[in-house]
Amino acid sequence: MTMARLQENRASRPVPFDQAKLDALLDKAGIDVLVVTSKHNIQYLLGGYRFFFFDFMDAIGVSRYLPVMIYRKGRPDQAAYFGNGLETYERQLDKFWPATVETKSWGTQDVMALTAAHLKKLGPIRTIGVEMGFLPADAHSALRQAMPNCEIVDALLPLERLRAVKTPEELALLRKASEGVVSAMLAVMGSHGPGSSKKQLSEALRLEEVKRGLTFEYCLITVGSSHNRSPSPDTWNRGEVLSLDSGGNYKGYIGDLCRMALLGEPDQELKDLLAEVDLVQQAARKPIRAGARGGDIYVEADKVFRTVPHRSIMHFCAHGMGMIPHEAPRLTGTGPVPYPAYDEDLPLEEGMVISIETTLPHPKRGYVKLEDTVAVTRTGYEPYGDDGRGWNRGRL
Repeated sequence: MTMARLQENRASRPVPFDQAKLDALLDKAGIDVLVVTSKHNIQYLLGGYRFFFFDFMDAIGVSRYLPVMIYRKGRPDQAAYFGNGLETYERQLDKFWPATVETKSWGTQDVMALTAAHLKKLGPIRTIGVEMGFLPADAHSALRQAMPNCEIVDALLPLERLRAVKTPEELALLRKASEGVVSAMLAVMGSHGPGSSKKQLSEALRLEEVKRGLTFEYCLITVGSSHNRSPSPDTWNRGEVLSLDSGGNYKGYIGDLCRMALLGEPDQELKDLLAEVDLVQQAARKPIRAGARGGDIYVEADKVFRTVPHRSIMHFCAHGMGMIPHEAPRLTGTGPVPYPAYDEDLPLEEGMVISIETTLPHPKRGYVKLEDTVAVTRTGYEPYGDDGRGWNRGRL
């Protein structure tokens, strides 16, 4: 198919996101046009597209891969995508919906030149929304120089609010990711025994996640009484606990869960420690439903947290999940990842996805933790990947 024919086809395609919602968010933020440069937001706005060549690394030559998606409020017909020269193959496969697509950039300067040229064609623009955390300094400087009469502001808030409520298709991807991560963990736990190193266990988990169609992102792992969560030569031995906390990515959506295992049978103390963690986990789930105040998750968890024996050394956190960890809803301003508690006093919405995690780093028995994923429904919540929440057994 010729490029002219492809452009004609793209011009008639529906926008693959909630255009009315995005327009309203941009209007509230006072943004006339978006210049999006993060791979996750570009994937969202392009309806699932992510360029395989730069999926892991962005650096190339003397610069880096910097895709640009332009969206003008209320005018999807003026949207544009500017990609790398190798994306010409993807363009030939008709992967893009914007009418304007150029795939010839090899760095930040040339893609910003294309961006500025397109923006100037759009007529009067007062405010450009960019992703400050995903716009390199030289690209920001080039954009400011090319558009001196425009105010450049951060568009983080409207973009994350756009993604906060997941579609049924997105929920299916998050379920698949979560279930895949837990299934992979249980396979590793059940097939490894005394003498297995943390490095071996982490590598085995990577392979199990790949078998399930996931992209392995990380494994935070502890064995025995140590609280060190990096893969290392340290070994898992008889009578010791194993904690696996992993993120596996399925088509851009992350499953992030933690499960426990033991080489042997749990004694009463270990049973009590995990039960203590689970008590907080279940309390946090209790208020979850569409319309409930987001901060009530912490209120209910805290009621139980204050009564448990190891409260002085335990940690609790609840946060949004989706294309990135700790995305909206943002439920606390005092968690391990710093950000404002934007959703603390706002109602939860059906389709939001929340990670709930409680950690008990016991000084003698080791790192005891559960992390679960739940989707908000109209009447409550739906757990994703809820298997293996007790003491799983290693191979003896």
